[in-house]
Amino acid sequence: MKVTAEKNEKVAKMIFASIYPLYLNRLEKNGRTKEELNHVLEWLTGFNEDKLQELINDKVTFETFFQKANLHPNAHLIKGVVCGYRIEDIEDEFEVYKKCRQMEKLIDELARGRKMEKILRQEKK
Repeated sequence: MKVTAEKNEKVAKMIFASIYPLYLNRLEKNGRTKEELNHVLEWLTGFNEDKLQELINDKVTFETFFQKANLHPNAHLIKGVVCGYRIEDIEDEFEVYKKCRQMEKLIDELARGRKMEKILRQEKK
């Protein structure tokens, strides 16, 4: 599927605080914890638990969320399909959408029971 400017804009305007509980609920149903979710989000964005809570309280959009983030240098290693979109094929002009799908891929892997060391990508030596 192709990402459109409209879809990118729609995701950019979504409030992170409205989606975070959905991520958490999905993970807890699969036996994972809030701490694991926050660990994955910290790896990807650089936001510790306090900063995440601040962003949730401030009801920031995904656009603001990712503008403030310091994306992990290995984020480019997050590949695969999420919601019918192949992450590595999402064009750079749709940056917010791509970062959102990268985050969802990590959360999806966590929910499916993948080991943390596999989720938090490392460059192969």
